[in-house]
Amino acid sequence: MTSMLVRSKVEDFQTWKKGFDEGADLRTSFGGGAEQVFQDASDPNTYVAVIEWDTLEDARKFAQSPELKAAMAKAGVVGTPTVYFMNRT
Repeated sequence: MTSMLVRSKVEDFQTWKKGFDEGADLRTSFGGGAEQVFQDASDPNTYVAVIEWDTLEDARKFAQSPELKAAMAKAGVVGTPTVYFMNRT
């Protein structure tokens, strides 16, 4: 099992969260599974999301997809997110 951890700043957390929730089908189509979202306690417009994937390859394909880039722009992501790919041991 692979997880992708994403940390980023957004223009408005509630707007971003709505877009994230609406993107569930897109993530599923790339092999995404369970997910958790955290809002930074000291900066409400910074989030961390952890998403499980079937494979590392699926996670990387999703991270590089034009669909994700468009969804991020629409949801108000600021700058380039920090992304980590992690394998459960």
